[in-house]
Amino acid sequence: MMNTRTEKDSIGYMNVPEDAYYGVQAQRASENFQITGLHMHPAFIINMARIKKAAAITNRNALRLSPDKSDAIIRACDEIIHGKWMDQFIVDPIQGGAGTSANMNINEVIANRAGELLGGKKGAYDKIHPNDHVNMAQSTNDVIPTAGKLTVLTLMTPLIQELRRLHDALMKKSEEFDDVIKMGRTQLQDAVPMRLGQTFHGYASMIERDILRLTDVSREMYTVNLSGTAIGSCINTSPAYLHNIVPCLSSITGYPLLQAKDLFDATENLDGFVSVSGAVKTCAVDLSKMCNDLRLLSSGPKTGLGEIHLPAMQNGSSIMPGKVNPVIPEVVTQAAFLVAGHDLTITMAAEAGQMELNAFEPVVFYNLFESLTALTGAVSTLTDHCITGITADRERCRTLMEASAGIATALCPYIGYQKSAEITKAALKSNRTVRELVLEEHLMTAAELEQVLDPYAMTETTEDMKQAM
Repeated sequence: MMNTRTEKDSIGYMNVPEDAYYGVQAQRASENFQITGLHMHPAFIINMARIKKAAAITNRNALRLSPDKSDAIIRACDEIIHGKWMDQFIVDPIQGGAGTSANMNINEVIANRAGELLGGKKGAYDKIHPNDHVNMAQSTNDVIPTAGKLTVLTLMTPLIQELRRLHDALMKKSEEFDDVIKMGRTQLQDAVPMRLGQTFHGYASMIERDILRLTDVSREMYTVNLSGTAIGSCINTSPAYLHNIVPCLSSITGYPLLQAKDLFDATENLDGFVSVSGAVKTCAVDLSKMCNDLRLLSSGPKTGLGEIHLPAMQNGSSIMPGKVNPVIPEVVTQAAFLVAGHDLTITMAAEAGQMELNAFEPVVFYNLFESLTALTGAVSTLTDHCITGITADRERCRTLMEASAGIATALCPYIGYQKSAEITKAALKSNRTVRELVLEEHLMTAAELEQVLDPYAMTETTEDMKQAM
């Protein structure tokens, strides 16, 4: 039988495991909110600990918290920041109360650990109290949003790093495939020739734009409502705390944090998180589009397009021998679906806020953190297990290009749109080449056709032409 201790909150008495650093409020919340079966994100916990550390330092300097209490709280916070006591955070990430349970979970862990460092017993709270000391000059309503923003910044960094790796890998493939002539397609129909390298350069440009977009939107996370306390009025703070808490937290985190000019606005509105989620979703959509292209370009191996070969990662079928599926693009697209669903949840939660506080921050953070984490893993997987190993079937690309009637587009300036359309239809109907029919009708000479239908000339972009001049 587990040994327990009895603690009391405003609701009543409850037994808590004797050795637990969490207390009655975390225990009650863990029983009330059995939603996901998961615990809060470790980065979120660490960032809450950074806030509590900054508050302890600032309150000590404001002469509101004694040095011995402050030092004990700081030591406890540092232990959490370095990864200790993670098993003590037992509250479900989706919870009622706008995150109060999460805030009290860490307040209790810090209070019990700091009290222990001062020679006290867990659950006594006589040396360090979770509300009076750990939560001094704070409210759930400024701690939780600030921790959410810090966690977005924490998780955004590896995502952007992985996107940069993906961009570089795509650029390398662009250079490798620059001499591969293929048929471009619009609406899955033959269009005009292009170089396979241009396809991959287009993907790289798209990812570069995603990097810039995510970098820009992350800057919104630098502005925090810390010191606003309950609704933005700064109740229960001191002037010294009000002016120094954000610079102190900035020093601890290394982020250029700013105190919101309007703390009421920053406390009640979550539009910054909606912007971040939107940018993450846009990136996910871009990745999924690219992965769908890769699946099509690699389709076959004999009856599809088969212009590129993806690395074979695993057996593709339990019944069809030798089948290899594009599993990496498939998993990236599934991650994109996940992100898109999360974005809708975040949008609805942000809209549902009422008056001076949005009570639905927990579900916003749960979904946003999962989006950032899942997309980071998806991008890393795509780069390492797919993009770097892609090869081109040069002969297949050229054969399909030369067999297509789409090259007739290049004839329009010389024989006109109408005649080019007739040649195209005739080529498709007779299964003959555009070149053969033009020569047969004496519309152009062989020398003229050779120049006009030069596939490399047809794939030159405006930039290519500028450089050639």
